Amino acid sequence: MAITPEEVAETRSMVSEQNLDLRTITMGVSLFGCASESLERMCTKVYDRITTAAQDLVPVAEALEREYGIPIANKRVSVTPVAQIAAACPDQDLSPIAHAMNRAAESLGIDFLGGFSALVQKGMGTTDKRLINSIPAALATTERVCSSVNVASVRAGINMDAVLLMAQKIREAAQATTDIDCYGAAKLVVFSNMVEDSPFMAGAIHGSGEADTVINVGVSGPGVMAAALAELPETADLMEVAERIKRTAFKITRAGELMSREAARRLGAEKGIVDLSLAPTPAAGDSVARILEIIGVGTCGGPGTTCALALLNDAVKKGGVMASSSVGGLSGAFIPVSEDAGMIRAAQAGALTLEKLEAMTCVCSVGLDMIAIPGDTSVETIAGIIADEMAIGVINGKTTAVRLIPAIGHQEGDLLEFGGLFGSAPVMPVNRFAGSVFARRGGRFPAPLNSLRN
Repeated sequence: MAITPEEVAETRSMVSEQNLDLRTITMGVSLFGCASESLERMCTKVYDRITTAAQDLVPVAEALEREYGIPIANKRVSVTPVAQIAAACPDQDLSPIAHAMNRAAESLGIDFLGGFSALVQKGMGTTDKRLINSIPAALATTERVCSSVNVASVRAGINMDAVLLMAQKIREAAQATTDIDCYGAAKLVVFSNMVEDSPFMAGAIHGSGEADTVINVGVSGPGVMAAALAELPETADLMEVAERIKRTAFKITRAGELMSREAARRLGAEKGIVDLSLAPTPAAGDSVARILEIIGVGTCGGPGTTCALALLNDAVKKGGVMASSSVGGLSGAFIPVSEDAGMIRAAQAGALTLEKLEAMTCVCSVGLDMIAIPGDTSVETIAGIIADEMAIGVINGKTTAVRLIPAIGHQEGDLLEFGGLFGSAPVMPVNRFAGSVFARRGGRFPAPLNSLRN
């Protein structure tokens, strides 16, 4: 890949003035060789496997930062969904595996480790149930381990028993971490159509169709995109806006492609995908909400927001796909409320509501992300919110997800403080009319007609 001096100068400007970074380099590591009838033995094998496979991840990432001048915000590892390797042992509490994962993360100096996960879109096996029941304790007693559960897919429909169970576990994860603003729930995500190659937490796993070790990179760049669009006059039409987004996404993704190739080569791993999602941070100017407002929406959440987000998401994908040999993951634009300063302001002003966010998830990369809700929200209401989002994913054939944080002890208008990339979450009002019947009917929401494809 030839990089011109002009591109180098432009990239330096993006880094120094517009918050350009690689949001993450994530190494996917297969744990299929770690199964054992002894939980203690399996924990040892998991720790050894992760620390051996990823021992050079942080040094290589830091070397790339120095050589190319592009910051890498996070160094992460994702592993095979733990429920897929834990069937051999009979133990009910699988949280010791999460403890082994956390020790590995600390030993390596990585930021997060994802994969304390299960895939239950069509049904739950006994190991899946054991893992899901272990999630609250696992997240409360580890700092860097993230958990995810896939409860729906186009091919299978929605496992409504799993939806209700996950609503309960989300609340339990929050209750177990009330001393740190219910942070446990911030590391837990419920998916429809989970992808196997996302580098982003909390939903990163190492899929069963992947090589033993893979490097997936997540680029960022909301600040770069906002600066590029701010140069356009208000008289520019939406075709011109889309073209500017595409050109800018191409430039951002080129940086990610270069770094991912070099990281994979140095680490002796397969080069995976570049996830070209615009991932915001709480930093000033690094906001997807700000991009939507520059496009012309008065305040994020106001009329026109969903259309502007659809334009942004589509143009980002069109521009990025030409800059990489393998675009994947969740590519597009993220709308995590707590991690986006503009989203936080819009939510506090009342312009951005849970219902509007749900509408926006029809066209964004993922779904309802990092949203704090009142601590007294019922399990049935949480299950209904999850079910609604899963239905959007199943019917529309896209990945959707829910990461809710029941703010135990807090009410609407309060603010949860997580710090770092997780930011601050304003507690948003929730529709209280869920009832008690729908969430407890159970069974399976049938796969839609469009699942009948060869």
